Amino acid sequence: MRWSLIVPVKHLGLAKSRLALAAGTMREGLALAIACDTVSAALSCPTVDTLFVVTDDPLADAELSSLGAVVVSGEPGGGMNPALEHGEAAARARDPRAGVCAMSADLPALRPDELELVLAAASEHGRSFLADSPGVGTTLLAATPGHRLVPSFEGGSRNRHREGGARELSPVGVESVRRDVDTPEDLIEAAALGLGPRTRSLWARMAPHEPEEAH
Repeated sequence: MRWSLIVPVKHLGLAKSRLALAAGTMREGLALAIACDTVSAALSCPTVDTLFVVTDDPLADAELSSLGAVVVSGEPGGGMNPALEHGEAAARARDPRAGVCAMSADLPALRPDELELVLAAASEHGRSFLADSPGVGTTLLAATPGHRLVPSFEGGSRNRHREGGARELSPVGVESVRRDVDTPEDLIEAAALGLGPRTRSLWARMAPHEPEEAH
């Protein structure tokens, strides 16, 4: 199974508001660093053919396209789910034979081999999802060819995706795919897993201790 991956990235001025107390003036830079590390790691996953970033932020567009992402502009508004549907349409138009996977842009500790394990599990089901570390939200929603994503992210999305008929995935050893970052506490937990290089560099300036080594 080959995959088209869709990653939504908010306008940087609106992103990571709950990290403001910890990041201060570095908040927008931190949001971009997290997105760049997420995208870079995902592009290293062997079964990801194309990675689509849905964003209308010009800086995010430039940085993420330079990493190899295909940027989809013209975000329709209305939040993350309409953005993902917009990205899904672009992905299916480009390669209707690939599976389509929506993934959070907030995974700064993401490891390509762990993402590969999740995608391998997803290939066995029509629609499937991976819950986040707290077990309330969703970090990844996948649909194999012939199935629609039907995204219902944000808030208590784990239950909504499950009740909507998607299969919950439970591969072991994939915590880097579950650990999204919205709060300073989340970032501390991600740092314990090993941050990507751009996030690690900013974390070193934010944190009172030495950051984790790169993975």
